[in-house]
Parts: sequence; structure tokens; C-alpha cells
Amino acid sequence: MNRANNQSMGLREWSLLLLLSIIWGGSFFFGKVAVAQVPPFTLVLGRVGLAALLLNLFVIAAGQRMPRSPALWGRFLVMGALNNMIPFSLIFWGQTRIASGLASILNATTPLWAILLAHLLTHDERLTPGRLGGILLGIAGVVMIIGPDVLHGVGLNVLAQLAVIGATVSYALAGIFGKQFKDLPPMVTATGQLTAGALMVAPVALLIDQPWTLPLPGASIWGAVVGLAVLCTALAYVIYFKVLATAGATNLLLVTLLIPVSALLLGMLLLGERLDVRHFLGMGIIGIGLITIDGRIKLFPGRFRRHP
Repeated sequence: MNRANNQSMGLREWSLLLLLSIIWGGSFFFGKVAVAQVPPFTLVLGRVGLAALLLNLFVIAAGQRMPRSPALWGRFLVMGALNNMIPFSLIFWGQTRIASGLASILNATTPLWAILLAHLLTHDERLTPGRLGGILLGIAGVVMIIGPDVLHGVGLNVLAQLAVIGATVSYALAGIFGKQFKDLPPMVTATGQLTAGALMVAPVALLIDQPWTLPLPGASIWGAVVGLAVLCTALAYVIYFKVLATAGATNLLLVTLLIPVSALLLGMLLLGERLDVRHFLGMGIIGIGLITIDGRIKLFPGRFRRHP
């Protein structure tokens, strides 16, 4: 089998993926805090706009220049829509109606969509029994970690749940489309994507939310928005494009399986929260799923081979 068809990750990629999961582990918390006072489109604008401003300043400070090619900026617009405007809006809107725990379970289906879509749309990330089995193990581990009680909310607001699922499909498409930027510096790609996303969401937020009519948010809300923008967006997407360039879309989006793990560990270390047996079992199942996807554990050895 060609190595491109079964991309594995080294220590560097796994380390970056773990760091990204820790950063994004806080995004559901920040988002849940912020949507209590800030409408979804305005929150997306604050998150993406502030992150874009910050990264543009970093690009200038680093002595780099943003490209001026209209074709490239067209691709930035597509990436900004798929990776920022659409999924952020859907998830923030969904979090106004469903619990963050349920949203994180639904979000963890992202790599499943990535595997299926990459199989259909690309030639270098094919569907294998190992990858599919590993993703299903990972999702099972996430459900075990969050706990069965949260699933009682399923069906109470179908539209909100479908919105989060729609966001995961958009993320998966972004991961596949984003491979076109592998020859650009990650900082430039992240800046272009976020700038394009901010330009697209700004008129929507101004027209629908009319943010100038909203009451001034409190300090906790501002803190959540800054956390979303600086940590969960600006820094996170620089790491995102570093991993995408070397590990591929399917491996990159494994981060969504790690996010609940990092969120639980951060709660234990920083907030004194206690972990149950099911949490450790769930982490173990996710770990088995990840190394299965990475090819270190073989499911159905010798079977399901593709015939020429």
C-alpha cells in the first residue's frame, strides 16, 4: 500500500494534536459562557475578527506579506466559510439550545465524516477497516466519558443537534479542502482564512444581530470572547495548518476525539474535579481507537484487501 494512503503521525504530530485538543477543549466552555449574552453571529464575528486582527499584526511583525493573488483569496474565502463562519455559527446557535456535553459528543463525529468524505473526494486518504473501526471506537469512548445521562437530551431539540452535526460535516470538508494550502506558511494560511471569514460574517452579524442594540457584556463574557479569539482560534489554527500539511485531514480531525479527554483532565488538574471509572475506561477506548487509525493496531488482518 502506498504510504499516502495510510498516513501515520510521528511524535511531533501527536504532540501538536494533543496541544490543539487542550486549546480547543476550552472552546465549548467559552462558547457556552458567551452565548448567554452574545448572539451567535456576533460571537462568531468577535471570535474570528479579533483573531484575524491579531494574526495580521503577527504577520507584519514577522516581516511576512500576505499574498495578493485573487485566486488564492478565493480559496481563503472557501476555507473561511467551511472552517469558521458556517461551523462556528451552527455550534454557537446549537449551544443556545442543547448542553455542551451533548454538543461535544456530536462534535466528536467529525473524523467519521472526514474519513467518509476523504474516501469519496480524494485519492490519498482511502477508507480502510482499521480507520473506520478506530473512529467508531473513538466515538464509543467519547460517549462513555461524557456519560449515558447526557444522551437523555437527544431528541429534545433536533434542530440544534442537526446544526452541530452540520458543523462537523463543514469541518470535515475544510480539512480536505485545506490541503491545498500545504505549500504556504501556516501563519499566512491561518491569517488568510480568518480574515476572509471575518469579512463574510461581518455583514451577517450587523444585519441580523444588530450588535449596537445589545447591552454591554460583563467582564466574564469579554474574557470568554478573548479566550475564543486568542487561544481557540488564532493560536489553534496556526497549529491546525502545521498538522494538516504533514498528517492529512483524517488524522488531523482526530483532535475532536481528544477534546473531551483534555477537558476532563483540565477540570481534574485545575478545578479539583474527580474522575469516575468510566472516564478512564473511555480514555482507554479512545486511545485504542487512535492507534488503530494510525495503523499501529490492525483490525481484520489480511481481510478487505482491494483487488487491482
